[in-house]
Amino acid sequence: MKGRNIRAAVAMSGGVDSSVAAAILMEEGYDVLGFTMLLFDAPPSSEDCGNAALPGGPDSVASAARAAEHLDIPHQVVDLREDFARRVIEPFRRAYGRGRTPNPCILCNRFIKFGALFHRVRASGADVLATGHYARVRRGESPREWRLEKARDESRDQSYFLYTMTQQRLARTLFPVGDMTKSAVKAMAHSLGLSAAERPESREICFIPGDDYQAYLRNTAPGLFRPGPIVDTSGALRGSHEGIAGYTIGQRRGLGIAAPRPLYVVALEAAARTVRVGEEEALYRKTLRAGDIRFISRKKPRRPFRAAARIRYKHTESAALITPLENAAAVVEFDEPQRAISPGQAVVFYDGDRVLGGGIIQT
Repeated sequence: MKGRNIRAAVAMSGGVDSSVAAAILMEEGYDVLGFTMLLFDAPPSSEDCGNAALPGGPDSVASAARAAEHLDIPHQVVDLREDFARRVIEPFRRAYGRGRTPNPCILCNRFIKFGALFHRVRASGADVLATGHYARVRRGESPREWRLEKARDESRDQSYFLYTMTQQRLARTLFPVGDMTKSAVKAMAHSLGLSAAERPESREICFIPGDDYQAYLRNTAPGLFRPGPIVDTSGALRGSHEGIAGYTIGQRRGLGIAAPRPLYVVALEAAARTVRVGEEEALYRKTLRAGDIRFISRKKPRRPFRAAARIRYKHTESAALITPLENAAAVVEFDEPQRAISPGQAVVFYDGDRVLGGGIIQT
């Protein structure tokens, strides 16, 4: 989808990727509009988070406005704070209270960026929504089929966060930097004189100052921190904790347990408020069950199929057999044991560079 007379709304965060995405579309002849999401108010401690503006916060809005002015394109702010709190922040807190390790970026892409914002820009008359994601959209085998693929720069690939994309969304989505390396994006930003070229990289979780999720939860949801026992895999009491929300599967540091061999968190049992620990071999298993399974293709698999599966963003995909179940569930059986499979994280299925779909790890 290229050429003139196509109106492209660009989700501008004020960062280098989305600013360059807007510039690329301008060069290709699109009628470009800038839209910036206001997702939350600046937290009181944001001044302690370094020099990077908080994506989705007021500083990000100002940076995006400057980039739009520099590119001479219209710009508007979309206030999605209520949607973001309901769809992303509250589920994030609830998940930690249930002993889960959530990934809020997946919820944000599904419900906010390609949900609430997508509807707003389409209602404004835009034909497509473009973002600075490192991913690619390709035509499928048939004219009405679209594929989501990894970015050219695999070190920056963000396809993992986008597995909930639908055919309808992909048909109206552009990822202009998906075929570029990060160094090429920065070089283009410098050549255009964009101040975003000097802006520090955004943090892992945009609404959490300093990426300190424990401090954030203690300040905003102190009720999640209720004391309980730490037991080992045999059930023996090894210590106590102040709340399971402060622990993640695979964690070693901060347990406060003396042992002849290193111990790791191997399970979080919310109902019993119990942290279970074990030696490293207890972290490995070959099977998981996932729910809320979604596939990108219109042809949903009904029988077991093989794919490469990734259990967290920076994880290397591993060969697995995926067995679809009823109620949008699936069992994933890996050929080799995987370390620290964490309920709450996403498992995403790949066929080479192509994203097939994924779901949320339950057990």
